[in-house]
Amino acid sequence: MTAPNRAPIGVFDSGIGGLSVLQSLLTALPHEHFVYLADNGHAPYGEKTDLFVRQRSLAIAQHLIEQHHIKALVVACNTATAAAIHELRTHYPHLVLIGVEPALKPAAQSTRTGRVGVMATRGTVGSEKFARLLASMDPATHFEVKACNGLALAIEQSTLPAHAEQAQAQVSQLLRQYIQELGEFGSAPGQMDTLVLGCTHYVFAQEELQQLVGGEVRLMSTGEAVARQTHRQLEAASLLSPQAAPAQAHGRVALYTTGDLSGLKAAAHRWLQLPAGDCHLASTI
Repeated sequence: MTAPNRAPIGVFDSGIGGLSVLQSLLTALPHEHFVYLADNGHAPYGEKTDLFVRQRSLAIAQHLIEQHHIKALVVACNTATAAAIHELRTHYPHLVLIGVEPALKPAAQSTRTGRVGVMATRGTVGSEKFARLLASMDPATHFEVKACNGLALAIEQSTLPAHAEQAQAQVSQLLRQYIQELGEFGSAPGQMDTLVLGCTHYVFAQEELQQLVGGEVRLMSTGEAVARQTHRQLEAASLLSPQAAPAQAHGRVALYTTGDLSGLKAAAHRWLQLPAGDCHLASTI
């Protein structure tokens, strides 16, 4: 039987967006092994009901515990964290659990103009968890929040070879639309000088977003903060893996999808330089 500290860390998202978090985890935890599950077959979560997202989150957690014997679970999805993290903690009180949330706190610390833009899914911005987070912020910082319907799905579909060109055009169109609707970005008084990427998918559009808002605007995501928190929690639970890791990422991570395998393969290669052989179907969850 595998020693608890040598067990893998589970990571899941509604699709490929959580690969941006996995990227940070691989860097911050070089001696750990990971099992990533993309629930593409039921994506996008951001436009589903809270009940549906909770049911999927519980089913995936159970699968990762039973099939892969994970020692920790990173919920690499803002929508799933908002809808299901409390229920997951209730069901699995002994499992190290890490969620994600939009980076409002670091954005408030970073801004010089006192104005911050937030892009997230409808499921995230409509959640009680997000409402509490927003209410907890210093009123001196103004947050302009935009629910970006369709954007996560378009980014997801841009990895599918058969739909890539059309989906990428839609991504570009939606980015321009939502940035325009948010308002004026820049470093002058009254402008937003910080943009929070409140969905892990949006990280994969950050180059185009940076061009749209200008180089002086800071983009804030959650991957590095989640990786640091995961390290802290594993260390506190004495579950960090012994320092005997492979020299490269290949072999340290297995990726699964409930949807289109070609899309996961393309995304894993494009953003993490992982080979197709690391990607598998998990259609029974």
